[in-house]
Amino acid sequence: MIESSSPNRWTQNSALNRWIEEAIALCRPDHVHLCDGSDEESDRIATQMVEAGILTPLNQQKRPGSFWCHSHPDDVARVEENTFICSEKKEDAGPTNNWSEPAKMREHLKKLFNGCMQGRTMYIVPYCMGPLGSHFSRVGIEITDSPYVVLNMKLMTRMGEPALKHLAQDLFVPGMHSVGVPLKKGEKDVSWPCNPTDRRIAHFPETREIWSYGSGYGGNALLGKKCFALRIASAIGRDEGWMAEHMLILGITNPQGEKKYIAAAFPSACGKTNLAMLSPTLPGWKVECVGDDIAWLRIGSDGRLYAINPEAGYFGVAPGTSMKTNPNAMKTLVRDTIFTNVALTAEKDVWWEGINGAPPPGLINWLGKPHDPASGQPAAHPNSRFTVSAHQCPIYDTAAENPQGVPISAILFGGRRKGTIPLVVEAYSWAQGVFFGAALSSETTAAAKGAVGQLRHDPFAMLPFCGYHMGDYFAHWLSMGEKSPPDKLPRIYSVNWFRKDPSTGQLLWPGYGENSRILKWIFERTSNQAPGRETPIGILPESIDLSGLSLPHNASENLFRIDQKEWQAEIEELKKYFQRFASKMPLALLAELDSLKQRFQ
Repeated sequence: MIESSSPNRWTQNSALNRWIEEAIALCRPDHVHLCDGSDEESDRIATQMVEAGILTPLNQQKRPGSFWCHSHPDDVARVEENTFICSEKKEDAGPTNNWSEPAKMREHLKKLFNGCMQGRTMYIVPYCMGPLGSHFSRVGIEITDSPYVVLNMKLMTRMGEPALKHLAQDLFVPGMHSVGVPLKKGEKDVSWPCNPTDRRIAHFPETREIWSYGSGYGGNALLGKKCFALRIASAIGRDEGWMAEHMLILGITNPQGEKKYIAAAFPSACGKTNLAMLSPTLPGWKVECVGDDIAWLRIGSDGRLYAINPEAGYFGVAPGTSMKTNPNAMKTLVRDTIFTNVALTAEKDVWWEGINGAPPPGLINWLGKPHDPASGQPAAHPNSRFTVSAHQCPIYDTAAENPQGVPISAILFGGRRKGTIPLVVEAYSWAQGVFFGAALSSETTAAAKGAVGQLRHDPFAMLPFCGYHMGDYFAHWLSMGEKSPPDKLPRIYSVNWFRKDPSTGQLLWPGYGENSRILKWIFERTSNQAPGRETPIGILPESIDLSGLSLPHNASENLFRIDQKEWQAEIEELKKYFQRFASKMPLALLAELDSLKQRFQ
């Protein structure tokens, strides 16, 4: 631990030292602490937060080392409307991002940060995204005035002295964060300081900087997550020839002991974490979790695509998580977990909608008030979260620590669609697979803004996270396919667990552990062992393993039904959507769309 008594000797990195001094002069904190990442440090900070009434310790018999807290009601999720890409040219941000001229944003941020940490402690948080010692990995430094951020970054990243040892001279991603609530001398703090009136989450892709002000929650404040690992890293990947993706990574082993790795991109509310921690229903099959949210992918020396999970923990959505939907997640949360905006039981345990039936008596809701079931309001916020180390997952794949990454055999793109999109379809080529990603869309749920059931385009599940023009992003994906022979590249699939019976509106596929049946077909396809049939949209299974599974009448037929009129409407919708990207839309993807149209004539 290094305190401000040695202000000119923070680290062995002179550029980092200069930046720290500049931050201190700008923010004017009362105290400065360089985090070492030790358990003793986390315990000390947690104790201080409990004494301040910010954290509530949970029942140590039920969940040792775990805490509950709740946020300000106006600081509960990412704030896309206040998130900016500050590229030098507006056209480089593209039509899917909010853009701000860098000089103007810097001027505004400097005013916001001027004296913003008065009365508070400035924490300097070094963290490594990716396995320590890997050439894939990158170091970030987050300067923050939030002890909540420090505890979460400890769980989510390789944080502290190990990250500093990994740091190359002058090469780090700087991130400035403040809750935006300076304290006057003698002024009492609130339990969740934030400043909703002037929130800014700004990314500078050319200089690789992140500035975040006004929010203390999630991806707004944990700058290693979406800010660095996706928005800034996607721009770095574009420049250096690799990819930063909103993808889970799982390892799957067949009964014969052969293991392969699959990456998959899903928009929100489409079962991403459930798939990452799948419990297969097929006898003899095993799934292990490398990561549930983000993948960094590079072409290896052998021509194959390799992936690492840059994170070291999970920041997962709690509602809907249960022993039925995701038993491995539930087993992960038995200790050393931070729960934010879930409900608190009378026995000092946690509860949320979907965990185990009706709410118990004496429940405290996510606002810290007694829960009234008659109010119709949820006890846990729909975006309530758990933060926990990935090492606690019972199916954690130790290959997640492999500095070379894991070889990817298949990539999946999946949305929530009640019709049109079959249960699974294989792309004919890398280019068509990129088209699958670019065409990805999902129907909104009650947890999202806007009307329920509306189609929302979310290319590659990266709509809020791509740090540059999405047309250029599509082109980058296409260029990655040109770096290796086709037989070395992963096969690409579209999946849809949410297709419904058109007459009853009931889900046709049970999902959850039964998705292992689809993974089995994909696994075998990548070894040319499973038969498929050619269709206008791609390759469908000749059959899938349904042994021991009872499906609704005509479910198999409806799950794979290709309706010409539906697809013609889908093609017209995509044609209209792709026009958003104007001259940046790759001609190869427009050709894929035209070929699809021709195959339906």
